[in-house]
Amino acid sequence: MTLHAWGVTSRLDDMSLCVSELATNALLHGVPPGRGYLLRLLRFDGAVRIEVHDSGGGRPRIESRDADAPGGRGLLLVAAVADRWGVGLRVPGKVVWCEFAG
Repeated sequence: MTLHAWGVTSRLDDMSLCVSELATNALLHGVPPGRGYLLRLLRFDGAVRIEVHDSGGGRPRIESRDADAPGGRGLLLVAAVADRWGVGLRVPGKVVWCEFAG
């Protein structure tokens, strides 16, 4: 795995959770029929950045959810475990990213 090759394993579980949540959100909400998504892992200045690119519309955000709702907590989890997260624009679509400091 790339993170092992980079020697970045101290927060591997948190990073894996964020990959899972961001990729799932892209599949459920950001990928029009016939399209895919792109997962990128970047290392810079001792940090790791996880990016998920999709071609769908909309801007992901953390919403208030009923405590009994069966879903809708993915970005809340990302925000809780990553050091930073955000959304960038691309044509078409968007990039949802999170970062972990080294």
